[in-house]
Amino acid sequence: MFNSCADPASLEGLSWLLCYLTTGKHMLFYGSFLVVIALMLITAPTALLFGFGGAMAARSHLLPLRWLGKAYTSMVRGIPDIAFFLFVPFALDQGFEYLRHKVKCPDWDTPVRQGNDFVVCAQAKLPLSSSPQWMHEAYGFSLAVLAFAVVFGAFAANVIYGAMQAVPRSQMETAEAYGMSRRQAFWRILVPQMWVFALPGLSNLWMILIKATPLLFLLGVEDIVYWARELGGSKTSAYAYPHPDWRLWYFIGLLAFYLSLTKLSELVLTRLTRRLSHGQATMAGEAQRRTA
Repeated sequence: MFNSCADPASLEGLSWLLCYLTTGKHMLFYGSFLVVIALMLITAPTALLFGFGGAMAARSHLLPLRWLGKAYTSMVRGIPDIAFFLFVPFALDQGFEYLRHKVKCPDWDTPVRQGNDFVVCAQAKLPLSSSPQWMHEAYGFSLAVLAFAVVFGAFAANVIYGAMQAVPRSQMETAEAYGMSRRQAFWRILVPQMWVFALPGLSNLWMILIKATPLLFLLGVEDIVYWARELGGSKTSAYAYPHPDWRLWYFIGLLAFYLSLTKLSELVLTRLTRRLSHGQATMAGEAQRRTA
């Protein structure tokens, strides 16, 4: 990065360390922290959307839709997370390519399943082989986000469904007595009140999501765990900056990062819980009334 780092063999002490920490690979390592944060910020609302849809389906008066909602939550919650994280991106990738293959290559007469290989025409590949590297990385990241959203959406659906059940029935009866339709009572009465009951469970899911982000490493995304193992491992003389096995120090840095992120999340969630509990008939809301 610096002109003085052109010849690593002539460096020593702090100069060597400064040049080592500013190599191109270390810049990718620092950028991978943003990848993890982006994963959480995108996955959280997407999983919440999946969860809200699953909870609404589980409460539906239509039997097939209710079965679908309950099957989604039960199936995903009953399968180990690691199996889903490895299966969903793989299945979605092949599913998308198969659909594109049917549209772009209708005259293809060779089966796409050829032994253990999955072969589609070149135009159907996602992304195309001629696409820049960033598109390949963005596509892999998108599949990872979708896998996380499907898994955590099932848990969120169960939390939101329980929160909807926890809202006192008298609130809905009062809304109906005032002439509100079922749809109006749902959106104006039930949904605003159920968040205070759902927040403890959703807070736990957020913490679990933070701890699950290292699974990006298993999905082929170059995240902080990948780079910590890559950069911390001992190098030989073939590398410009050889060093002993420093993985312990890199992973201690990851530990500090995750602990800091968890502490910040706790502060934000505590403040959000206090805000949502204001005026609610809950223990937190009662505590606020007594304090006032």
